[in-house]
Amino acid sequence: MTHDGREDQLSERAQHLLRVLVESYIRDGQPVGSRSLSRESGLQLSSATIRNVMADLEELGFVASPHTSAGRVPTDKGYRFFVDALLQVRPLPAAAAEEIERQFAALRESGKDLVSTVSELLSSLTRLAGVVTLPRATQASITQIEFVSLSENRVLVVLVYGDSEVQNRIIQLERYYSPDELKRAAQFLNEHFRGRSLEQVREEILRQLSETRAHMNQVMLDAISMAQHVFGTGGQEGELEYVIKGETNLMSLAELSSVERLRRLFEAFSEKRDFLHLLDQSLRAEGVQIFIGHESGYRVLDDCSVITAPYGSPGSAVGVLGVIGPTRMAYERVIPIVDMTAKLLGAALNSRR
Repeated sequence: MTHDGREDQLSERAQHLLRVLVESYIRDGQPVGSRSLSRESGLQLSSATIRNVMADLEELGFVASPHTSAGRVPTDKGYRFFVDALLQVRPLPAAAAEEIERQFAALRESGKDLVSTVSELLSSLTRLAGVVTLPRATQASITQIEFVSLSENRVLVVLVYGDSEVQNRIIQLERYYSPDELKRAAQFLNEHFRGRSLEQVREEILRQLSETRAHMNQVMLDAISMAQHVFGTGGQEGELEYVIKGETNLMSLAELSSVERLRRLFEAFSEKRDFLHLLDQSLRAEGVQIFIGHESGYRVLDDCSVITAPYGSPGSAVGVLGVIGPTRMAYERVIPIVDMTAKLLGAALNSRR
């Protein structure tokens, strides 16, 4: 968080009162008055002194006064300061950690089924909406390539990654290829590309294209030409897809209970336009990321916080998971759940390759 000079000079007393206010509001969902702060803070301060501190915090933008109450509530800026400077995130209690590990140990699904199950798990653990992106195929090893002839020079490409992940895509070729030509091209690519990641395949295609074509026979030329169509552009396989579960949990939250607000939010979930960019940012980051309210950059999320973490191998993320809920979220509880689940999902996927 970037502070201006006045924020850096917040007294310990002001920080303590802000922490108590945020924790009280997260717990009860009601604006917090000076009398409650005096009682819960444990400080021997008069109500007048507390009101003066709150006025200063309000001027700095950390808290706001709803029109219907004399109490105050945290702003996005207040939540951000709380998360960055005041929150003490502790490991999950042993019982909760053991329950998550037990549920992971019981998982037998793979690919999208595994992702869907983990999304449901996040939702049930936090009672919010859980989101998990499908693993990017760029990190998985290719185990099989097959071509099936379609009409009008189109070819169905069947790609198998790892032990069980299957992707199908259709490519448009410049000419008709007979079934025998397709079979020979697939055999060539399987011999040369099996066991390599998508990135390694692309590097090999570029290397072979740089060689003198006179040294290639027709089978090699056909195979490399098809491989260019399948792997060369980095298009579809670079895009994130995600599974979201528990959206209906958001309907019971007072902060998001407006019918119009929920409609816009559910439309965004369905169209995926706003979340893909946010999740892509998280994929390129390290560790847990927290987007509070307007920080996401999308108006539809102005009343929400999104907590994410990448998953995969150490130093090589293949996907992102997270939780979506109101800004009045139990950050202390949700952050370690997201962090632990990401680590367990990465370990589960790596053990299956």
